[in-house]
Amino acid sequence: MAPQNPRRSAGSRPATTELQPIDGMDVSMSEMEADLRQSTGLDHPDLMGAGMAMFLVYMYASIPNPPVSPAAPLASAVAARPPADGVDRISRLPDQILRNVVSRLPAKDAARTGALAARWRGLWLSVPLSVVDEQILPRHALTERMAPGGDTIWSRLAVAAASSALEAHPGPFRCAHLTRGHMASHEAEAKCWLQLLAAKGVQELVFINHPYPINSPLPAEIFSCVSVTKLHLGLWMLPSTAALPRSTRFPHLRELVLGFILMRDRDLAFLIERSPVLESLTMIARPTMLSLRLVSRSLRCVQVGMCGVDNITVVDAPCLERLFLWMSVPEKRSRIKIGHAPKLRMLGYWQPADHELEVGSTVIKESTKVSLSTVVPSVQILALEVQFDVRNDVKMVPTFLKRFPNVETLHIYSQGAGESKLDLKFWLDAGPIECVQSHVKKFVFQEFRGKRSELVFLKFIAERAQFLQKMIVMVSSSVHDVNAKLKPLTSAKWASEGCKLIVFKSSVPSNRGAPLWVFSMASDSSCRDPFGLETADGELNRDAYVLDHSSTL
Repeated sequence: MAPQNPRRSAGSRPATTELQPIDGMDVSMSEMEADLRQSTGLDHPDLMGAGMAMFLVYMYASIPNPPVSPAAPLASAVAARPPADGVDRISRLPDQILRNVVSRLPAKDAARTGALAARWRGLWLSVPLSVVDEQILPRHALTERMAPGGDTIWSRLAVAAASSALEAHPGPFRCAHLTRGHMASHEAEAKCWLQLLAAKGVQELVFINHPYPINSPLPAEIFSCVSVTKLHLGLWMLPSTAALPRSTRFPHLRELVLGFILMRDRDLAFLIERSPVLESLTMIARPTMLSLRLVSRSLRCVQVGMCGVDNITVVDAPCLERLFLWMSVPEKRSRIKIGHAPKLRMLGYWQPADHELEVGSTVIKESTKVSLSTVVPSVQILALEVQFDVRNDVKMVPTFLKRFPNVETLHIYSQGAGESKLDLKFWLDAGPIECVQSHVKKFVFQEFRGKRSELVFLKFIAERAQFLQKMIVMVSSSVHDVNAKLKPLTSAKWASEGCKLIVFKSSVPSNRGAPLWVFSMASDSSCRDPFGLETADGELNRDAYVLDHSSTL
């Protein structure tokens, strides 16, 4: 089932099973459960499968590739053949080289090298190890991650194998991906694992409670894993941070991903505060409304996906470059405040009707005048979601665009398939928009449905963007006779004579209801434009065709 935008349809919100009380929490489970159900509608029986399946797809996709793989091929067939004289030259290599070889193997293969020859015996215990429980399981068992349920034979196998590896090896661990165990049935093992990983210096930790239930308490030993540089947690209830020692911190943590974590805002603030080198923060499908206050000298990327957002306040984030919201679910109009963020370059996907913008101490309204104190000049890439058939959506678009005068790449995702009476006069009456007139070089319009209101906006951009080099129109799969629908663009008086109009059919189903998004790419600093996943520079969609706007379609 294709996911829908939760802003437009409650049917895509994640689902869960019945919650049970947990002793020792500083908040009653009934209170948390009420918040959870009210904000997400998780107890609706029709939502149980599709919502959770969608969330699981994105949560598992956000897991980084482990540094080892059981599928790695040999460099050549020649290397695989034994020498003709029967001499084992590999075993004669220096220890340092052999350790390097063993460290690149999955845990079970590393352990098996001890059977090759006496020279290899014990080597695997002297190298950093990678434990990835899904590499232990047969391929057909991996599809089980999309199914709810309790402990299974595969879960027990994964737990037993992980326990054996973590206990046998002295450490350190390059990475530990523990994602296949039904941890509600293995609470003692979960606690023991975190104790071992903390003592043995784990660097990359992915710890996911194989659903269900989602309210399993994460052992407090997680706060002892001070060596982690990457931490991914999924489907847990975070223990209260109120009683933790003041010295608690993650001094080396650079990447934090939280997938469907039950927690208070103050606990999230604690994690950020106690991670002094944290660069990337990702939250996926938080079950309660989010109120996020960003004070960090190190954060470079923050992304919030499939979460209910109350407010996000960037108080002091001098290194913040990317702030992303994707499929946010506001109960009411949420507020995003941008304070001190001098390096902020990328924003989106924002919804002008649902996200209220505050710059400095000024709440931006239609009547707010443009001034130095009400703009964010550092932003160069901006993405908006707009329902062109809803006047309240459209009327805030000019207001938003005026706050980002130096945008060079503008993405617009068209929501809905209705029609409005807004014409070109509406856009002209909005007054000068500096980024459109003087800075936008690349304009991407996603999910063009051929509606007049969409075409009017395209024409406005074409006739006002003096430095536009490329207009990319991604056509919805439901659009017929695209040439006829876009023909009015050829008669427009294009402000930029050298601009190319590029049209292609979107690979995303038109009923999907949300832009394409990949969390891992969005947080990767080498990805120059995470909003343009289908239009990477030099790799246009195979169905694309380039038009000279002065020619006839």
